[in-house]
Amino acid sequence: MESIRPPGQRGGRNRSSLDDLEFFRVVASSETLTAASRELGCSLPVVSKRLSALERRLDVRLVQRGARRLVLTSEGKLYAARVEAILDQVRELEDSVTDRSDRLRGSLVVEATLGLGRAHIAPLLGEFAEAHPELHVRLQTSDLPLRPHRREFDVAVHVGTPPDSSLRMRRLAENRRLPCAAPSYLARHGAPASIEDLAGHNCIVLRENESDFALWRFGDAASPRHLRVHGGLSSNDGDVVTGWALEGRGVIMRSEWHIRPHLDRGELVHVLPHIPTPSADIYALVEDDVHVPRRVSRLIDFLAARLPGRLHHPKVESDPASGALL
Repeated sequence: MESIRPPGQRGGRNRSSLDDLEFFRVVASSETLTAASRELGCSLPVVSKRLSALERRLDVRLVQRGARRLVLTSEGKLYAARVEAILDQVRELEDSVTDRSDRLRGSLVVEATLGLGRAHIAPLLGEFAEAHPELHVRLQTSDLPLRPHRREFDVAVHVGTPPDSSLRMRRLAENRRLPCAAPSYLARHGAPASIEDLAGHNCIVLRENESDFALWRFGDAASPRHLRVHGGLSSNDGDVVTGWALEGRGVIMRSEWHIRPHLDRGELVHVLPHIPTPSADIYALVEDDVHVPRRVSRLIDFLAARLPGRLHHPKVESDPASGALL
């Protein structure tokens, strides 16, 4: 009879709860049971029988039958959410007793906004994956604001203080949002000398979240100042907004990580440089659990060491440095 042997299982060993965890990890991460059977190296009927046996043992339904794509029940989602963490601890224990401390295994799901993810996080993840070939790294980017409360990640890279205080966070790089405009625009309309002067300028608004996107913030936590701006152009795409500013169409308020190359080349000019703006630092967010998997902490160390150099000095390489989550 055909049987399933999850990775690491030896022939003749009785099936254990740990084997079931390895089996369900594959099932839960697959789009269909057919895909799971291919990864497990066995037939679809065997996978279906093994899944039914697991459900009988737990006395719950883990997967909805009849769906074209694999759909987990609420119990299946709960079971799957803890499977990877348990298996990570087992792998780390095995690595520690076999003296393979530099070896990282398992999967990493990283979430980032589209612009930052494309420009900086993706290249760094490529380097990290190359250095650790036994890791499977997946980057999820979106032009929508991150929703950290959904917890569909191992690490989320977030610009600005995250709204969910239940997450553990570590600052990866300093960042501020700066008002700026193209020299051609300033030549025609002049540079604002005060915050109030912005009311007379065409301000291009980035609709980057569900908050009041037309309210630009200045000052610091001790003395905040707000101004509602107006203009004829707005977009939810940061590249579009920056492109309009480069064409001389108005003033924008953008993250320094995004506009720094344009400022360095003189394509944009920082206006109101004497007026501070609130910080919008870049953070790594993880679940606030007692145990953070080693692959997660190592990735965060890597991002903290390399990201500042990419943002502010693209041609300068930073040496890796260790650090602890805050």
